[in-house]
Amino acid sequence: MENKEIRALPTAEIEIKLDNAREAMFKLRFQYRTGKLTDYSRLSIARRAIARFETLLRERQLQAQLTAEEK
Repeated sequence: MENKEIRALPTAEIEIKLDNAREAMFKLRFQYRTGKLTDYSRLSIARRAIARFETLLRERQLQAQLTAEEK
């Protein structure tokens, strides 16, 4: 997913996608350790996806704090 698509999603859906990405990363690491992973680039793709979701959630959290402090 691109950043534009992710930003259009509601926060609850982003959290669900983050959980799914973390689960996928766990499975990929397990396959890597057991020697069954053939495409190692999937590890870095999954890691970047998790970082992307976490960054967006943190931005929204900081924005909510900022608006709360202004009021």
